[in-house]
Amino acid sequence: MPKLRVATVWFSGCSGCHMSFLDLDERLLEFAERAELVFSPIADIKEFPEDVDVVLVEGAVGNSEHLHMLLEIRKKAKVLVAFGDCAVTGNVSSLRNPLSREEVLRTVYGTEDPPGLEEGEVPKLLPHALPLHAVVPVDHFLPGCPPSADRIWKFLRPVLLGQKPALSGPDLKFG
Repeated sequence: MPKLRVATVWFSGCSGCHMSFLDLDERLLEFAERAELVFSPIADIKEFPEDVDVVLVEGAVGNSEHLHMLLEIRKKAKVLVAFGDCAVTGNVSSLRNPLSREEVLRTVYGTEDPPGLEEGEVPKLLPHALPLHAVVPVDHFLPGCPPSADRIWKFLRPVLLGQKPALSGPDLKFG
């Protein structure tokens, strides 16, 4: 059986979901036997590849780069998983949503038009931080802030074995 092609992506979030993924500890060995990590912030790969079987996307869509990347991911991945509460609901990343983009920039930089933030140098901040499903269809939701390593494994292991993922139980919760 060929290895599953898996990717992980990090948008507007704290990287806690990726830290929980690394907390799989010895289960990472089983993961490596059954999957190839083809794109991730924990690997030095620059372009999102074609034909990805499963992608776990952490964080909300907060800027133009995230938006472009998510649209590309949706085209190239068979299964898209909203990985953690920021990807599922917007969570902490969306706390800025009641404020205008200009207000956020003014508060952070002291001006609505700070030098160096032109499109191309730094991705343009979107008017709101969005959960993934507000932009593209999502196949699975893996909540938690962050989801525990056990919760991630309960979801991933069946996928690695070619089965339907486990999406129920007491450990499937937000926060």
